[in-house]
Amino acid sequence: MTMLEDRATAVSSPTQWPAAYPKGYAVVDVETTGLARDDRIISAAVYRLDERGEVEDHWYTLVNPERDPGPVWIHGLTSEVLEGAPLFADIAEEFAARLDGRVLVAHNAVFDWQMIAREYARAQREAPVRQRLCTIALSKELELPLPNFKLESLAAHYGVVQRRAHHALDDARVLAEAFRPSLRAAAAGGVRLPLLECRPLTEWSDRPVPRQSSGGYGGYGGYRSGSWRPSRRRPACPYPNPGRYEDGKRLKQGMRVAFSGDTSVDRELLEDRATEAGLHVASSISRLTSLLVTNDPDSGTSKAAKARQFGTPVVDEAAFGQLLRDVEPAGE
Repeated sequence: MTMLEDRATAVSSPTQWPAAYPKGYAVVDVETTGLARDDRIISAAVYRLDERGEVEDHWYTLVNPERDPGPVWIHGLTSEVLEGAPLFADIAEEFAARLDGRVLVAHNAVFDWQMIAREYARAQREAPVRQRLCTIALSKELELPLPNFKLESLAAHYGVVQRRAHHALDDARVLAEAFRPSLRAAAAGGVRLPLLECRPLTEWSDRPVPRQSSGGYGGYGGYRSGSWRPSRRRPACPYPNPGRYEDGKRLKQGMRVAFSGDTSVDRELLEDRATEAGLHVASSISRLTSLLVTNDPDSGTSKAAKARQFGTPVVDEAAFGQLLRDVEPAGE
C-alpha cells in the first residue's frame, strides 16, 4: 500500500473529512454499441454512494439502441436480448434521478459522460450532472503502483473480485468498491479531487458513420484508433495559414484551430462551423496551430499541455462562438 492508503484508516470522524469534498457520488458504467459519436448505450448501471463512498443503492437497466448491438463478443448483449428493452427516452427520468446532485464517477469518465450527454441530447433532455471524477485520474493523483490503468488492475490492487467484465452492473460494483478506498486515501492525504465540469450538449445532430466489420473493438464503428471520435475526411482548407490568433483581433480564414475537452455544442457541429467559416480544423497541436478552443485550459490533456508548451493562444467555447461571427476573409 502507498502512504496515502495507510493514512486512509485515520479518517474516521466527520470533523476530519475534507469539507470541500462532494456530498455524494454516482458510480456509473455504460455498455455501448461502439465508441463513435453515433453509437448508442445498450445498458447502464449506477451505484449511489454517500460522501464517504458507502453504497446507498444500485440500479441497472438494458436499453434498446434501435440498431445493431455492435460487438456482442465483448458485452454479450444480442439483438434478441435488447429487442424488448426500454428506449433511452423511457429510462431517462429514472437515470437522471440517480445522477441528480451527485458527482459522476467512472473509469475513463470522459467516455461515459459523452455517451450519456449524447443520449440525453437525442431525447431533448439534459442530464443533471455538473461534475465528473475519473478514477484513472484519481489513481494517478494517489500515485497508486498499478501496472496499467485498466479497471481490472485497479480492482486487483484493492482486492476486489470482478465476476463479469463488460457487464455494466458488475463493472459499476467493482468500481464502487475500488473507489471507496481511493476516496478515503485522498481524504487522508488532503488530496484535491480531480473534478472536471460536465457540460451538457445544447445541440445535437446524428450523422451516419459507415460501419465496417472488424476482429475487435479497435476497428469497430469507423472511429480512429485511440480516439472516441469518428474519423471524418474534411476538405482541405483552401487558404494559407496567416499565423496565430491575436487577442482582441478577428479570426482569419486559413487559421489552424484545434478543439479539446467537453463542449456544450456537439463537437462535430463546432468543427463544421469552423470549416464553413474557412478555418483549418486541426486534430493536434503544433507550433503552427493558431488557436486552441477549450473550456478547461488547465486540464491535463495532451492538447492543453502542448498549447502551454508552444504558447498557443487559448479561448473558450463561448468566445470562439463570438469570433466565428466575424471571420476576416483571406487576402485582406
